[in-house]
Amino acid sequence: MKILFENHSIFLNTDYFFPGKPAIIFIHGFTGSSNDWFEIIPRIDNHFSVVAVDLIGHGKSSSPNNSKFYEISAINKEIKKIIEVLKLDKVILAGYSMGGRVALNFANEFPNFVNGLILESTTAGIKDKKERDDRYKNDLSLSQKILDDGIEKFVDYWINLPIFSSQKNLSKEKLNDIRLRKLNNDPIGLSNSLIGYSTGQMPPLFGRLSNFNFPVLLISGEKDAKFCKINSEMNDLIPFSEHKIVKGAGHNIHLEMPSDFVILVNRFLRNNFI
Repeated sequence: MKILFENHSIFLNTDYFFPGKPAIIFIHGFTGSSNDWFEIIPRIDNHFSVVAVDLIGHGKSSSPNNSKFYEISAINKEIKKIIEVLKLDKVILAGYSMGGRVALNFANEFPNFVNGLILESTTAGIKDKKERDDRYKNDLSLSQKILDDGIEKFVDYWINLPIFSSQKNLSKEKLNDIRLRKLNNDPIGLSNSLIGYSTGQMPPLFGRLSNFNFPVLLISGEKDAKFCKINSEMNDLIPFSEHKIVKGAGHNIHLEMPSDFVILVNRFLRNNFI
């Protein structure tokens, strides 16, 4: 289904949405879409209802030219609208990488709508202002690279970044499928996502994490040392959190180790929400 929102639309995969059950909203990472969760969603405990969103500029959602629609405050309002349209009181938000930052920022602004968080390879922001500024400048450069070089060249550049090197162990068929899904995105949407939702634009939330009064699951991959460290620090700050490190996995655990990911998520859901 599609939800109209201020001159653009947001796509939701509602194949596993069943009113009356506790709801989970899955949020993909940059260059991804709701299809990234196709191996995960059917295996979620059937006590729960599941929705997956295509963030603005991704998948089947609109890609407006105005970058203001991609800013943190705007995306928070879109998530809130989704919750209201589905007639939900509270939700569990499950996000990967950029999608995890969406979940984290929403929980910070609208904690009364959140039952819990599942954060995969997610950061609470960049503390140092100079580092934030440098990150934003880099993302601005990348946003222009998408428009100048075209979607195919950018996707090939993106999937070959060192942070995704562990994915080289996946089958050729799976790697090709990942690439094709990313190529279905709109270059304007991806470019504006980097401008509006850069980590450099995100206010660091480390000082806010102690206010989270709901269960939080942090998942990181053993081969992703940077996010293992970040998630360990976040785990120390969040009152009701647990941090799980998946052996053999890199940045994208649900893609590289889907069975391990599902086991961790279902255990967390059963322990906290049933």
